[in-house]
Amino acid sequence: MGRRIAILLSGRGSNFLAIYENILRGKLDADICAVISDRSKAPGLLKAKELGLPSFFVSFKDRAKGEEETARIIEERGADLICLAGFMRILSANFVRRFKGKILNIHPSLLPSFPGLDAQKQAFEYGVKYSGCTVHFVDEGVDSGPIVKQAIVKVFDDDTPQKLAERILREEHKIYSEAIKLVLDNQYVIEGRRVLFKKK
Repeated sequence: MGRRIAILLSGRGSNFLAIYENILRGKLDADICAVISDRSKAPGLLKAKELGLPSFFVSFKDRAKGEEETARIIEERGADLICLAGFMRILSANFVRRFKGKILNIHPSLLPSFPGLDAQKQAFEYGVKYSGCTVHFVDEGVDSGPIVKQAIVKVFDDDTPQKLAERILREEHKIYSEAIKLVLDNQYVIEGRRVLFKKK
């Protein structure tokens, strides 16, 4: 696998910026070849433009057209890996199949617990003692693809959903780049649901 990353985002892009910073620091050997957003004023997209990165707004009012345009950009820019970084759209089965094994997502819970929206709030209200975050391959389900990397975050008695979310986010910023590196190094196999890494 090559080293070119396309990033899809809808909001502030904190995970995108963490990836970008890790590339600058030499912790991740990769190039961001496209930043794509379904929101023209998304702070993450505006920041990508400021940084001089190839930046694209794609309307998803018509999902099929939006996905086709997104796929065209990804293919034209030569992306080897697609990283969802707060992209608030569920991608169709057709899109996922088109880029099978080349889409990563980060989710703010220890999957398979608490998939979908407001995962930190779900975990807090359920009363778990440990939560965290998960980087996984995207499949045709919702937050259901094979797991690449996870980080555990303890839930304290005096926590709030916001405090918990902030601590989880700090771990997201660490493990997403680590997971991207593992995948780009192409030293893994998927057996069933398990992502196994080859010993160097």
